[in-house]
Amino acid sequence: MFISEFLALGAATCIAMSGMLINELNGRVGLFRLARWQLLAAFGMTASAAVVTGGWRSLEGWHVGALATSSLFGIMIASTTYFAAIYAAGPRVTALLFSLTSPFALILGYLVLGETIDLQQALGVVLVLAGILLAIGLPGAASATEATSRQRISRTGIALGLVTALGQALGSLCARPAMADGVEPFTAMAVRSGFAAVFFVVLAFVPLRPLRSSEAFSWKALGLGVTASFFGTGLGMSLLMAALAGGNVGIVSTLSSMTPVVILPMLWIRTGVAPRPSAWLGAGLAVVGTGLISL
Repeated sequence: MFISEFLALGAATCIAMSGMLINELNGRVGLFRLARWQLLAAFGMTASAAVVTGGWRSLEGWHVGALATSSLFGIMIASTTYFAAIYAAGPRVTALLFSLTSPFALILGYLVLGETIDLQQALGVVLVLAGILLAIGLPGAASATEATSRQRISRTGIALGLVTALGQALGSLCARPAMADGVEPFTAMAVRSGFAAVFFVVLAFVPLRPLRSSEAFSWKALGLGVTASFFGTGLGMSLLMAALAGGNVGIVSTLSSMTPVVILPMLWIRTGVAPRPSAWLGAGLAVVGTGLISL
């Protein structure tokens, strides 16, 4: 009883842990190198799982095209901006902005697929937006220099977080026909991460300085990057898939979106500084809003 609900909460916890680990790599690993590590590891994990489940047999030619397009928006673009958002704004704000994926997906479904939006879902969108605004807030009392710096970082992080959420929503929209046609989830993720991994490996050979990592290679950093991929894409997505297999989709989607709340005590333990009350309240509103959209 309640096994699916516990699995969904476990997925949210794993994704929060992944964000925390990625934040530890800030200044130690470049964005494109981190993306390369993460996606190669993700492809290895999900492709192996697809072999075990026999999921490759569920794949047809047109599925690959849909999943490749999904990979472009949901992984190649969104993963890069996700890592950059964590580096710029931290894991808490990034997790909160990631909550906008549900409203974006709802709006895109309405505009592209002609799906309807009822009053409950509209209220959910409002609550997600209100929660994000409340939790992010304005820079606190500080010197003018500190306030200007925090504002600049906040704006950059917010912009990157918005692109991440929109990219994820577009990726989900593009993958929806293939998933509705019965493609096994691990296989779909393996195709998506595989295309993205090839893309970032090819980027490593492009002779442009912004695409190169200036930081020295570190086995410890590699271990953190792969571990973050294990918790986020490997274990986190596996728990989510298992929860969806046996639970109510709306409840599972809501509980798995609790990352903005779960990450707060993690940050408290890591930094020794208690999050502001508005951070807790805002994260809670975002989860409630996601629940109204999903249920």
